[in-house]
Amino acid sequence: MRKNLATKPEQATRGPADVYEEQFVPALFRQWGPVLCDAANIAPGQRVLDVACGTGALTVAVAARVSPGGAALGLDANPEMLAVARRKHAGIEWHAGRAESLPFADASFDSVVSQFGLMFFDDRVAALREMQRVLRPGGHLAVAVCDALERSPGYAALALLLERLFDKTVADAFRAPFVLGDAPALRALCATAGFPQASVSQRQGSARFASIDALVSTERACAWTLGGLLDDSQFERLRRESQSTFGPFVGAAGRVEFAMPALLITATKR
Repeated sequence: MRKNLATKPEQATRGPADVYEEQFVPALFRQWGPVLCDAANIAPGQRVLDVACGTGALTVAVAARVSPGGAALGLDANPEMLAVARRKHAGIEWHAGRAESLPFADASFDSVVSQFGLMFFDDRVAALREMQRVLRPGGHLAVAVCDALERSPGYAALALLLERLFDKTVADAFRAPFVLGDAPALRALCATAGFPQASVSQRQGSARFASIDALVSTERACAWTLGGLLDDSQFERLRRESQSTFGPFVGAAGRVEFAMPALLITATKR
């Protein structure tokens, strides 16, 4: 997943990509690896590409499925993300590159997968066309995007809080990852990109944080959410106000959990 990361003072010793790996991956992304592997029918011996792999949450799940005899490759445009991926998962093949111009030969993969990256691509149609190009005939595509914001009640509440505390510009920037949460629009996008038979289905997932403070600190880790928009004093104000906003989502031991479904695109190359 291609991200624009912003470093905060308390993150200087770890680096922003490390913060992403330590906070965002367990809170949001790790749960989706098995889901996409199942959707793409990934099996031992296959060669599989993970587009916009980030620090490798999905790629690692793919690598476990293709063993023995297969190959999992991860591609991302962010060098910091790839540096963390290479350090933590040395046995996987990592590549720098953009989804809109994949550096691979035609028909070179049994499956292509991507989780929570499509909404950030500069040219979504070009990226899907590239995924189709590198798929072999009969190969499988599985791409996950965030469902609409209103179906993720905790994040919907946070967007409203941001608009009340700051302004609509900040709230709309936070809403950006949810812009593809429309199944008919996704089907139309896929048809334009050469996947007219693509299926789009909703899959249930959750956002899970150790506390309300952990949720807010996680959101400040990356510029694609709030890290590039709010200063330290604004984050402190957000932290205070979030205590009541997220009260309905707090359970045992102060943990926060709420629904965060995804829309899953699946297709087979003819």
